[in-house]
Amino acid sequence: MTTPQDTFETLANQVTSLNAELSRLNQHRFVQLHDSTWKLMWFNMLRGLAFGFGSVAGATIVVSIVGFFLNQIEVVPIIGEWAKQIAAEIMIEVPDR
Repeated sequence: MTTPQDTFETLANQVTSLNAELSRLNQHRFVQLHDSTWKLMWFNMLRGLAFGFGSVAGATIVVSIVGFFLNQIEVVPIIGEWAKQIAAEIMIEVPDR
């Protein structure tokens, strides 16, 4: 059976361990980055720019590949005509407003 003194010592050791772990986590770069509002906003702005650029670049590549393959399908009569119409719509220049 444990005595109240043993329970207290165990609890004190656990609190000391927890305190040391929290101190170690507070030194982590992720926590320090989110410690300042300005650093957090700067980080999120850069992250958003990178996400936006990556999305646009990826969509450009996918649309280019799809357009290329649609131009190659002209040998199939039904799909070929449909593909020509889609390719023509993609290639139309938008007039300046």
